[in-house]
Amino acid sequence: MTVAGDLRSGIVAVVGRPNVGKSTLVNAVVGGKAAIVSDKPQTTRNRIRAVFNDPRGQIVFVDTPGLHRPLHELGRFMKRQADESLGGSDAVCYVVESSDTHIGKADEIILKLLELSSVPVILVVNKIDSRVSAAPLDGWKVYLDRVDPVETILVSALKGTNLDILVDSVFSLLPSGPPIFDDDRLVDCTERFLASEIIREQVLLQTEQEVPHSVAVDVEEFKSPDEYPDRKNLLIRATIYVERDGQKAILIGKGGSKMKSIGGQARKEIEKQFGQDVFLDLWVKVRPGWRNSERDLRRMGYV
Repeated sequence: MTVAGDLRSGIVAVVGRPNVGKSTLVNAVVGGKAAIVSDKPQTTRNRIRAVFNDPRGQIVFVDTPGLHRPLHELGRFMKRQADESLGGSDAVCYVVESSDTHIGKADEIILKLLELSSVPVILVVNKIDSRVSAAPLDGWKVYLDRVDPVETILVSALKGTNLDILVDSVFSLLPSGPPIFDDDRLVDCTERFLASEIIREQVLLQTEQEVPHSVAVDVEEFKSPDEYPDRKNLLIRATIYVERDGQKAILIGKGGSKMKSIGGQARKEIEKQFGQDVFLDLWVKVRPGWRNSERDLRRMGYV
C-alpha cells in the first residue's frame, strides 16, 4: 500500500526526431489518445501533456514536436516547444529506433541539447517489433557514445512491449510529492484543441505528402450540450487552412468525396473521445504563407 508521503510525481519530456514513435509511445503508456498519430513526420506541433496516474504517483509526459532544423516560423515555434520542455522536466525519454545505425542531423540537434542539460535521460529504443532485416541487432548502441543514459530500455510502443519496465524506470527518477493534477484528466489541453488535432490527424492520414505540413485547423465554434442545454449534440465548426489552391482541391476531392471521408472519420473519433453525438461542419480555405505569418500562427494556436 502506497501512503501519501511515498507518492512520486514529475514531468517527463519525450524527445526524438520526427516520426520515431513518440506520440504512439505516450498514447500506449497512458492508455488513450493523448496525441495524434500518423506515418507523416512532424505530426506533433504543440507540446502535449499526457497524464499517467498510478498508485505510486503521477507522471506527466510531455510529447514534444520532433526536432529538426526549422525552415519557417511554424518550425521555429515547434523547436521552441521542444527546447522549453527539456528545461522544465524531471527526466527525459530520448526515443530512437532499434534499426538505427548512425546519428543523423535531427538527432545531432537533440544530442547537443541533452549535453547542455543535467536532467537524467532514459534511452528508449523503439520499434523492436519492426526491425529492418539487414540492420545489426545492436546498431542503436551508436547513441551510447554520445549520451550517458541512466537506463536503456528496448520497447515496442505499437505492441506495448516493455512499457511497464519503462514506467518503473521513470517513477524511480521522479521526486517525492503529490500529483501535479488532482483530477482524472488524461490530457492537459482544452476540448477545442483536442478536436482540432483529431481533424488534423485525419487530414494527415488521408492525404499525400505535399498537403499535411501545409495544413492547420482552426475550431471557430464549439458548443456542447453541457454549456448549451438546448443542444442535443456537440456542435463543432472548423476551418482547415492550406497554402495553395491545389492543396484545397486535394482536400475537397472529386465531388467533395475526400472532405466527406475526412469529416466522417474525424466525427467518429471525436464522438469516441468525448462520449457524445457530434455535428461537425468543416470548411477549407487557402491562406498563402500562413506558416511564416506570426499573426496567422497566433490565430491557429502556434504562438
